[in-house]
Amino acid sequence: MISHPPESSEDEQQGGERAHFLQVFLSQRSQMEALVSRRVGCRATAADLVQDLFLRFWRRPLVQVEELNTYLLRCAGNIAIDHLRSEGARMRGNEGWLPDQPDSHGSEPQAALEAGNDLRHVEAALRALPERTRHIFLLNRIHGRKYAQIAKAMGLSQSAVEKHMMRALEACKASLREPEPRTPGKAP
Repeated sequence: MISHPPESSEDEQQGGERAHFLQVFLSQRSQMEALVSRRVGCRATAADLVQDLFLRFWRRPLVQVEELNTYLLRCAGNIAIDHLRSEGARMRGNEGWLPDQPDSHGSEPQAALEAGNDLRHVEAALRALPERTRHIFLLNRIHGRKYAQIAKAMGLSQSAVEKHMMRALEACKASLREPEPRTPGKAP
């Protein structure tokens, strides 16, 4: 008689964990879609992102967390932020595909170089901001959300959103301030 190792209890445990995950995910799906929709501004995109989130979890070993409901909502919020970031990057990347406008001054290469430098300075300033401030800035400036919409979506007061925006705008302005040009022959 051939004896097989008792795999069935481990398989049953994994099956039970997957069933529990599926039950919790389905019960939270509408909340996750609503959260993502508020952040990205499109219900269809939100549904796609939540479906992607499900597939990510389903394809990998399940993570043991105490509050799966809360964890899934936090992951949904994070996937919305990731989507907004990638959309911003895609928009910046697509700008180069637009036909060039004729430059009457003939300084097109210099202007492009300066614009690229300015963009790098602003991006570095935005990366240095706290995540919440950066997220608020992107929602307003990249996705056109009003302060009241952002406040509602993030559970903040409009005043708090305004303060975050002021910080972000000040950081962007500060990144574009050029140091005083040095006069040749003078020490800094």
